[in-house]
Amino acid sequence: MGSRAVAVSCGAIAVVLGLALAGTSALAHHIEVNEFDRSKAVTLTGEVVRVEWINPHPWIHISVAGDDGRAERWMVEAAAPMNLLRRGFSPDSIRPGTLITVEGYQSKHGTPLASGHTLTYADGSRFYIGYLGLTGTAEAGN
Repeated sequence: MGSRAVAVSCGAIAVVLGLALAGTSALAHHIEVNEFDRSKAVTLTGEVVRVEWINPHPWIHISVAGDDGRAERWMVEAAAPMNLLRRGFSPDSIRPGTLITVEGYQSKHGTPLASGHTLTYADGSRFYIGYLGLTGTAEAGN
């Protein structure tokens, strides 16, 4: 094998290894894959208490009536701010006091923490606030 063939082979191996490692770290970053259980679907209806428009993911705090009728505070994680902005969802799209329904997945630990994928307003309009392109991610679209 010539030195050129060895260089090409080593270069190809480096590229493949780099792509494999990049994919692994990208998936490891996303809390949805690590923290939320796709078998624990939740539908939460309540009033927005607070919105944290922060990186890497915004959080929507909502007050939801529990089984006993008492208010329970849930935190719902949304996709990255830039992804939401591209879809037309901005910090002005949701304010405290707004009644919403969020469909998503509960935390693996059963705490009142969810990864949201669809947010529906009282008037029926909807936004897709979930992740796109991750393994096991729900359908895309608004």
